[in-house]
Amino acid sequence: MGEKRLGACDIGGTSIKMAFLTTEGDIIRKWSIPTDRSEGGLNIVSHIARSFNEELEQDGVTAADVIAVGVGAPGPADPVEGTISGAVNIGWENGYPLKKLLEEALELPVFIENDANCAALGEMWRGAGNGAGDVVCVTLGTGVGGGVVSKGMIITGVNGAAGEIGHITVVPENGFLCNCGKKGCLETVASATGIVNLYKAEGKDAPDARTVFERAAEGDAAAKRVIDRCAFYLGLAIGNIANTLNPAKVVVGGGVSEAGDVLLAPLEQYVRQFTFPRAMDVLSIEKAKLGNDAGVIGAAYLAKVMTV
Repeated sequence: MGEKRLGACDIGGTSIKMAFLTTEGDIIRKWSIPTDRSEGGLNIVSHIARSFNEELEQDGVTAADVIAVGVGAPGPADPVEGTISGAVNIGWENGYPLKKLLEEALELPVFIENDANCAALGEMWRGAGNGAGDVVCVTLGTGVGGGVVSKGMIITGVNGAAGEIGHITVVPENGFLCNCGKKGCLETVASATGIVNLYKAEGKDAPDARTVFERAAEGDAAAKRVIDRCAFYLGLAIGNIANTLNPAKVVVGGGVSEAGDVLLAPLEQYVRQFTFPRAMDVLSIEKAKLGNDAGVIGAAYLAKVMTV
């Protein structure tokens, strides 16, 4: 028998990240496999199980040394029913019974959650959240993701839709159309795509958000206005979240956050402008620390707290 460990899995559209961790959240081993989206994602569970068992064997341990497995997956999750819905980039039908199928394949307890929520748990536990139990995570990538942690647990809402920060309306009139069908969502003005949208509204073109940031650094006035507008909308949303939830930290991650202080400095000023003073007194804005490991660390935390 080896040291007891936690299993973790972060299912993405192109790859599946997996890891074994200690109960304190230190990664023992991590690896990834390609996501097989053929046949409606039918083979994903069996591929996870095979890879998981191969890595256990390589470590010279067995499934008996694993306490439980936490899994983050795209789309709204129903942790009670153990189902995932809306994972269109993988091909799973609504209500896909991920927990049941993985438990049968792994012969271990499995706990599931939305992937963005797992990343939020990871940052709360071992990342920029630094163990604070009340943390809001905002991920600025192609879209805007989010996760809300209160007293160390994810807030999921009635049907798993809590924490959809990217779909807070920040442009109430004449906003850009969002993929969700609404107009004026935060995602349309604060994601990588949103920054390009704002730049086009200035009458200029850029292939990606990185280019807009580069042009701002070179003195492009339109690009500077776009970054300020992005920070404004993001600060408005975070301020209202802070007024509602009173978190200790807001953790900002994702590719767009790599712009650093050019975005985060004005963002902090706008958050201060829109946040109730008493809530602002205890709030700090932090850059995410865990990168691609956030999902597996958060999934392991889920497995830990669900088996205590």
